[in-house]
Amino acid sequence: MDDITLRYELQDLENRYIRAIDEDRLEAWPDFFTDDATYEILPRENVRAGRPAGVMHCFGKAMMRDRIVSLRKANIFEAQTYRHFVSGFEIMSRSADRVATRSNYLVIRTLSALDAEVFQVGSYEDEVVRTDEGWRYATKRAIFENARVKTLLVIPV
Repeated sequence: MDDITLRYELQDLENRYIRAIDEDRLEAWPDFFTDDATYEILPRENVRAGRPAGVMHCFGKAMMRDRIVSLRKANIFEAQTYRHFVSGFEIMSRSADRVATRSNYLVIRTLSALDAEVFQVGSYEDEVVRTDEGWRYATKRAIFENARVKTLLVIPV
């Protein structure tokens, strides 16, 4: 596959992933991953220090689905929406069916009765694999640079 087509397909995957979150179609979120995928949200300081402690870990698509069911039916939190802004998409390495990518993200959060605010800034570090259904995330790591997360992190970034 030529570089332009590959870049288009991978950026399209990322754009559809972000749109599903921003449009509150969270039930579709796990479908962007392989069955055995890993999803993590980690502070950059922990990544640099080699500490695996993060604020969200999902191991496998089933765990991601459970998280969304819990979010919809059990968790109590103030209504909020996200808007993602992504830049600097880069292909770090590639083989025939596996690609490592990185991009920067900014998430603006709007609470029901308040102004919008910067919620999180960081980078995605992803391993993407080709499947029969198209490209899917085998690993997606959202590595944030904020000193802290302002509130309960319930929605994936």
